[in-house]
Amino acid sequence: MTSPARPRLLWLPALRYATYVLLGLLAIFTAVLKRSAPGSLLIDLALCAVAAAWALWLVTLHPSWQDRPRVMAVFFTGFVVVMAVLVVRDPWFGFLTPAGYLYAFFLLPWPWRLPGTVAVAILAGAAQASPIPKATTLDLTSWAAIIALNVFIMGGAAWATWRGEIRDDERDRMLAELNVANHRLEESLAENKGLHEQLLAQARETGMLDERQRLAREIHDTLAQGLTGIIAQLQAAGQAAGDPAGWRRHHDAATGLARESLSEARRSVDALRPQPLESARLADALGHVAQRWSALHGITVQVGTTGTVRPLPLEAESALLRAAQEALANVARHAQATRVALTLSYLQHEVALDVRDDGRGFDPAASAAGGGGFGLAAMRQRIEALSGTLQVESEPGAGAVISARVPQPVSP
Repeated sequence: MTSPARPRLLWLPALRYATYVLLGLLAIFTAVLKRSAPGSLLIDLALCAVAAAWALWLVTLHPSWQDRPRVMAVFFTGFVVVMAVLVVRDPWFGFLTPAGYLYAFFLLPWPWRLPGTVAVAILAGAAQASPIPKATTLDLTSWAAIIALNVFIMGGAAWATWRGEIRDDERDRMLAELNVANHRLEESLAENKGLHEQLLAQARETGMLDERQRLAREIHDTLAQGLTGIIAQLQAAGQAAGDPAGWRRHHDAATGLARESLSEARRSVDALRPQPLESARLADALGHVAQRWSALHGITVQVGTTGTVRPLPLEAESALLRAAQEALANVARHAQATRVALTLSYLQHEVALDVRDDGRGFDPAASAAGGGGFGLAAMRQRIEALSGTLQVESEPGAGAVISARVPQPVSP
């Protein structure tokens, strides 16, 4: 354990001059009592002057030396020696011992403070016991008891003072550590505030990006596909100008597609579920979509459901329905197929949607390297956002299979 910091006499002006006040009073008292013995008086006054000069030079005039333990040990030893000579010559110089206690308490580090205090206490006890004769054993016992009492009291005071200094130093250390911890906490709070603001800004940017992507997917799945169908029907109506019934059929189909596209666009902006899912389960909604698509493009679609039908979250149903719509739209635009099979499978831990056609097929790797279309990318984003997977299997001349899988939540 390191020695606790000692208070310095420089901080205690009243105590700094106690030695000189006591020496002055004792010198005056000695001069009064020994005026008839000038030789002895001169020796006492000289010793008082030596003690005052010793304290003045080593303590008062050089306060920085108080931080030098060896210098203070030399000073204290010399002061106690002079004080002992004075007490032996004249017991009333025992009144100088308070100055010795002050020097022991304030200038000596522990554990040297204890023997220094004991030395001063012995001188104080000897001065107090000086009137007692030393002729009998009782006298010697009384004399020793007085000295022992002084040693016990002042030694205990020195020990208590040292323990108090340790507690003060411990409290100061804890306060310093607390201040450091508070400062670090303030820095952490400021840093956390900055991180919080940064996270909020990133969250806003992410939300804006997600919303843009959602709208882009919805526009592609509704407006783009609807406009494509409308253009195809209008082109077919133009080619059927000589066939009023055919022209009317294509015209009505184009009008119906326009109305449905407008309705789906409004629902996409409002983030509502697709219209086919409003009043039907996913399997029925897929059948309705396939039936409308088959009637529009004249391609046979076989729709099937396997497994035990279970309810799915709205996001999963919407993603699978949009995937089916996009897959059928791609078949109409690119595949030149004659048959399409759409299968919804309820497996143990997931639900799978497979769309298979017998069209001309394509090379998925070459398509991905060329950037592909937005439709497949949007479809993949929808499925992967639900922790699902999207696989495309195809090769030129062998048709294509698009398989979308989303996890099935476990029922509580």
